[in-house]
Amino acid sequence: MTVKKILTYAAWAFLIYFIAFRPQAAANVAQGLLGLITRLGTGFGDFFSSIAT
Repeated sequence: MTVKKILTYAAWAFLIYFIAFRPQAAANVAQGLLGLITRLGTGFGDFFSSIAT
């Protein structure tokens, strides 16, 4: 088994553990990441809109 595969399994195990035993904290992390993605998308959209006009 390669190191990459072991680290991938460890990351998935940690994610499942985190969601199972700390659901509120996991939800806060997910909200933060989704907010970041939304802000990035809005920023890129505004940038390209500025270029087009």
